[in-house]
Amino acid sequence: MWGIAGWVRHDGDLKAPYRLRRDAHSLYHKLEDKMDARTSLTQADIVTPERALPVRMTHAAGEATADDPPVLHAAIGLAEQIRAASDEIERGRRIPPGIAAAMKDAGVFGMAMPRVWGGPELDPLTQFRVIEALAMAEGSVGWCAMIGCDGGYVTAFVDQDVARTMYTDIQVATGAAATTIGQARRTPGGYRVSGRFPFVSGCHHCEWAWLGCLVIEDGAPRVDDNGVPATRQCFVRLSQCEILDTWHTTGLRGTGSNDVVVCDEFVPEERTFSFQDPQLIKRPGALYAFPFLFIAKGAAPVLGIARHAIDALVEGAAGKPARRYTLGERIEAPKRLRDDVYVQEAVGRAETLLAAARAYFFDVMGDLWATLRDDRQPSERQLALFTSAYPHVVGVCVDVVQLVYKAAGGGAVYQKGPLDRCLRDVLTMNQHVIGTLRTYEMAGRLLLGLEPLRWLF
Repeated sequence: MWGIAGWVRHDGDLKAPYRLRRDAHSLYHKLEDKMDARTSLTQADIVTPERALPVRMTHAAGEATADDPPVLHAAIGLAEQIRAASDEIERGRRIPPGIAAAMKDAGVFGMAMPRVWGGPELDPLTQFRVIEALAMAEGSVGWCAMIGCDGGYVTAFVDQDVARTMYTDIQVATGAAATTIGQARRTPGGYRVSGRFPFVSGCHHCEWAWLGCLVIEDGAPRVDDNGVPATRQCFVRLSQCEILDTWHTTGLRGTGSNDVVVCDEFVPEERTFSFQDPQLIKRPGALYAFPFLFIAKGAAPVLGIARHAIDALVEGAAGKPARRYTLGERIEAPKRLRDDVYVQEAVGRAETLLAAARAYFFDVMGDLWATLRDDRQPSERQLALFTSAYPHVVGVCVDVVQLVYKAAGGGAVYQKGPLDRCLRDVLTMNQHVIGTLRTYEMAGRLLLGLEPLRWLF
C-alpha cells in the first residue's frame, strides 16, 4: 500500500550500500567472463576493483560528534536529569511534567517535522540515535520519545495548510492508537468519533493523538467488495479525551500508556486520513515518501535499554565481591564478580549479540532510507526486512538483558536496581503488536512472492 508523492532526490553517503552491491556485482561478472571451465583461475586473471569500496560505520550508542544535530546533543545531555527522576517515573507511571518539558525543549518531539515549517526533518538513523540515547537513561523516556515524534510523520497525510494550523507549535508531542477499534460515523463535514483506545503512550503530555477507527455508515461498518472495512485515522486533541488510569503493567511503567475515551466528538474531514488512500502523501520529501516509515523507530528504545543493562553489569561486576566456593578441601581466593568466567562469558556474548542486532537494524533501515533518498520504491525484500526488524531486534535484546540479568545473580531481582527494570521493559516491548510472531509471516510471504499479509490500519 503506497502513496507516492513529492519525491525529492538527495545525494549522500547513504547510497553506499547500493554502490557496494553494484561494484560487487560488476566484479563478479568480470571474474566470470575470465574463467574457463577446464582451468583454474590464474593470478593474472584476478580483477581488482576500479576504486575502493566505501566503508560504513555505525555511531556508538549515546555519543555525538560535532557534526551531529543539536537535538542529539540535547538528548544525550538530558541523561542525568532523567536518571534523577527514575523513581518518580516508575511510581507515577508516567513521564513527569518537568522531564516531558525538557524533552520538548530539546526538540525531541519535533525532530521529524518538515524543514519548511522550521523543523529539522531529521533522517531516521539519527532519530534512532536520539531515542536510543534517551532509553539508555530510562526505557520509558525512550519509548515516549519514539511515539511522541509521530506528529512529524502523520501530518504529511493531511492537507498541509490544515496540518500547519493544527501544529502551530511544532515541538508538541503526539499520541497514537492506530489499531482501528474506534468508530467514525460519517456526518456532514467529517466524522463523529467514539471509542476506547488503549496503549496511548505519553497521553498526559501530548497535545494531539491520532486514533484508528472503522468508518460507520447507516449503523454498520462500511466495507468494500472483498469485505475489508474502511478505516480512518482521526486527529483528536487530548483535551477532547478522557484518560483512564489503566496502565498498571510489568514494564515500561513510566510511559503512561493509558486508555483514552472519546465520546461522540466531531472531527472535521480535513483532520482525518486513511492508510487505504492511494493518494495518502501530501508532503514532499524522502522522510514522508513511505507512509509506514514511522514504524521504523519502534525498535530504537530496546537498543538503549539493552545497552544500559550491559553497562550496569559491567559497572557492578567491577566492585561486587564474587561468591566464594570451596574447591576440593580449600576455599577459593577472594575475587570480584568480573573475575568469574561465567560473567566474562555473559558479557562477551551479550555485547556481541547487541552489536550484531544494532548493526543489522541500522543496515536494514539505512538501506531503506538510501532507496527513499534516491527517489525509488523499496523492493519486496526491503519491505520484508523492514517488517521483521522489530521482532528480531527486540527478541535479541531480550536475550541480551536476560543474559546479563542471570549473570548478575540474586541482586538483580530488586526493583531498586537497574536490571530488574531493564528486564521488565524489554519483555513488555516484546509484547507489542508489531512484534507478534505473525510479523515474521508477513515478511516471509513477501520474500516468497505470496499474496501480502498486512496490518489493518
